[in-house]
Amino acid sequence: MAEIQDIQWFPGHMTRTKRKIKESLKLIDAVAEIVDARVPMSSRNPDLTEMSGGKPRLILLNKCDMADPEATKKWLSWFEKNGIKAIAVDCKSGTGIKSFTPAVKELLSDRLMALKNKGMEGKALRVMVAGIPNVGKSSFINRIVGGTKAKVEDRPGVTRGNQWFSVHGGIDLLDTPGVLWPKFDDKIVGERLAFTGAIRDNILDTETLAMRLIETLMPMYGDNIRERYKLGDTEGLDSYEILTLIGRKRGMLIGGGEIDTERAAIMLLDEFRSAKFGRITLELP
Repeated sequence: MAEIQDIQWFPGHMTRTKRKIKESLKLIDAVAEIVDARVPMSSRNPDLTEMSGGKPRLILLNKCDMADPEATKKWLSWFEKNGIKAIAVDCKSGTGIKSFTPAVKELLSDRLMALKNKGMEGKALRVMVAGIPNVGKSSFINRIVGGTKAKVEDRPGVTRGNQWFSVHGGIDLLDTPGVLWPKFDDKIVGERLAFTGAIRDNILDTETLAMRLIETLMPMYGDNIRERYKLGDTEGLDSYEILTLIGRKRGMLIGGGEIDTERAAIMLLDEFRSAKFGRITLELP
């Protein structure tokens, strides 16, 4: 299995996606970049700034209902201070979705005025929806369009082609497949993306990833883990011992009374990704 810092994740369709994004720039007025509210910086593709060619950008912190609400407030403030328009949304519950159209119109107020002056009032604003795999682009489009127009699947890399969708309020959305960048130079960024499911699990060692998740969560969210799995006092236990304890508490035994730590690791990652042990944010501005 690959070490996170050694991952080079750039299949052919991602190269094509980069090319399509650049080719589509002449068709759009702005870029809506969807990020994961639990890892707002790690889930931003550093190549997107160059790919988007200086187009106005709106950041959507998706999955905000799974993120620590106080941390989300700090991120919204941070983006604002850095001159970037940002809103918090959750595509599954619909939280914040109604603020998307007003945010786009505020971002593109100059464009709207220019269209009005040309007698083209009512012409749709065209916005590209971009982001890394599994961050919720298709779910966002389905929610805002009001149907199941975009293909959604809970695994990275399922959307392949560019598609247009019309949104009530005079906005056309251009969907693009998720695209990562060629290599994770920062091991922590790679780990956080793996925790949230942006990288396929089958290229990483599941037990190692689960142990790193435990090490990451224990300082700030240790109580969440202890409560979820009824662990009691974990002081002095390392991440493997905690993972083993979790497996024991859930009855994950194999021959001879040994704990099935791989099964426990899969469960831990699944339950983190579905917010089973609370609203958690892994990084702060």
